[in-house]
Amino acid sequence: MYARRVRLDNATGLHLRPATVFMAAASSFRSAIHVLKNDHQADGKSALSLMLLEAGQGTELLIQASGEDEVAAVEALADLVERRFDDAAG
Repeated sequence: MYARRVRLDNATGLHLRPATVFMAAASSFRSAIHVLKNDHQADGKSALSLMLLEAGQGTELLIQASGEDEVAAVEALADLVERRFDDAAG
């Protein structure tokens, strides 16, 4: 298992669009991907599960993956979050 902490700096947090973008990116990896907020865990390949974390701007998350491409998955997803989901408006 590989994990990395990130902070949501985009204006909408992990709302519908960012959750969908995250899910699409996560789905391109074979590893199981989970996102944790405190004691709550979400399936990184499910937009609904991600949105249920209710993670707003400024929230710290732990992205973790386990599987053959776990390091690449976590690093790519952490980079996506740090780039604010490539959304200039968010």
